[in-house]
Amino acid sequence: MGDPLEMLKRIIVALVCIISLSLQGCVAPGAGMKSFIDSTDGYKFLYPNGWVPVQVSSGADVVFHDIIQQTENVSVVINPVAVGKTLRDLGTPGEVGYRLATSAIAPPDSGRKAELVTAEEKEAAGKIYYILEYATDVNGNKRHNFASVAVNRGKLYTFNASTPEDRWEKMQGLLRESVQSFQVD
Repeated sequence: MGDPLEMLKRIIVALVCIISLSLQGCVAPGAGMKSFIDSTDGYKFLYPNGWVPVQVSSGADVVFHDIIQQTENVSVVINPVAVGKTLRDLGTPGEVGYRLATSAIAPPDSGRKAELVTAEEKEAAGKIYYILEYATDVNGNKRHNFASVAVNRGKLYTFNASTPEDRWEKMQGLLRESVQSFQVD
């Protein structure tokens, strides 16, 4: 047999590995995130810890932004849509993404530009969502936006998450998780 002290060291190392792997499984999805639920308007989402609600008069139902990096934000905008219309009735993910870019993100004569980077469809809890990604330029300030669009009960919901391009690498995981978490009831 080998040295008992060496064997004890190996057992301890194995136990530490097993315990650390077990603890990683205990971290819940959404770690570093808080939950927001609007039961009146029928939606919910996760947003990063350290972000606070902001009062705006620009038509957004709710806005949260980072307390330090105040240009990083998430928001929900709700617009009416004909009763009985579905998201697919409004077009494909690319079509809806393009219309959103040219009407809301970078309307004509706004000085803003928006390029639709990706557009995809997902289904969650029986609802259809379009997940959209944009590269934007707001008066020379490059930004990155994610959006989730859904239709429910005669309303078009647009959830948007945005960060300056220079913070994109750091924030993309949290913003992607936030956008993916958006749900309508």
